[in-house]
Amino acid sequence: MKILAIGKNYVTNKEDINANKSGNQIIFSKPESSLVKNNKDVIYPSFTNQLNYEVELVIKIGKQGKDISLNDAASYISEIGVGIDYTAKDIFNACRETKGPWDLGKGFDGAAPISNFKPISKFPELGNINFNLLINGEEKQVGNTGFMIYNFNDIIAFTSQYMTLEPGDLIFTGTPAIGAGEIFKGDHLQASIEGELLLDFKMI
Repeated sequence: MKILAIGKNYVTNKEDINANKSGNQIIFSKPESSLVKNNKDVIYPSFTNQLNYEVELVIKIGKQGKDISLNDAASYISEIGVGIDYTAKDIFNACRETKGPWDLGKGFDGAAPISNFKPISKFPELGNINFNLLINGEEKQVGNTGFMIYNFNDIIAFTSQYMTLEPGDLIFTGTPAIGAGEIFKGDHLQASIEGELLLDFKMI
């Protein structure tokens, strides 16, 4: 299983989408060991002093594909869920300063909590899916796929030029442009899609 993710993929105003659409998508990966499933609590990593959260919709690939066209891309999505892309910001910044890879700051154990998934048939408008994140009962992030720079089809078509997508692969599709921030031990995170609570866990 591959876990891919896209960075800097949302705008605050739809009018800004085309201006930000350079074609150079920021794609990175996380190892399978970074996943936390079934709403299990997540252990705050001991090696970081700054852990940042980003809520993201996660698409699951349902069939194998390579060099997928934009028109066919949506047919490769089997399910959609919601997840948190965690970054150990201090480790991440240190890696960037030396122009090193992001793996230690993005791919550690517990860096990718994900919800259960819902069938793609439950989402008739892929370009109009609402999701949000509450921390300790306070809404921190609100997103809608209509504000994506690169939509699901764009992401699938682009990544499949470089690597074969296979059933079960997961793609984190980006976080809303505002609201991401630091998480602390003891915080309670709850993420929903279209008002349905799917991800519910604590940092311990």
